[in-house]
Amino acid sequence: MRNAALILGVIGGLMALLIGIVGYGYTSAVNALGQVDGLFVQVADVQALRIAAVIAPIVGLAGAGMVVSRALWGGLLMLASVGAMYFGFGLNGFTLFPMCFSGVAALLALAAGRPDEAHRHF
Repeated sequence: MRNAALILGVIGGLMALLIGIVGYGYTSAVNALGQVDGLFVQVADVQALRIAAVIAPIVGLAGAGMVVSRALWGGLLMLASVGAMYFGFGLNGFTLFPMCFSGVAALLALAAGRPDEAHRHF
């Protein structure tokens, strides 16, 4: 389960990174070039989107990286990444897949209660 959580978390984190780059770039382009009615309109909360664009992929990839050794911490970080993406971008066609990948990875990491070693990690 930990390996599946690692793979799904990395895929979800990389997708979140792509969406974060596009979202941050879009808000910067609209600020620099101005709005075009019907084509380019600034989002309602620019700061929330920019914070989510930076924080969500970092936290998601960090959680995926630590899920093999610390499944509880990794799972909680990936859940935080899903929450940050929902807070900043909402649920739409672009964020559905990275949120699902990271969410399933977080659930798998949290379900992996005992490590392969003799001692428990949480």
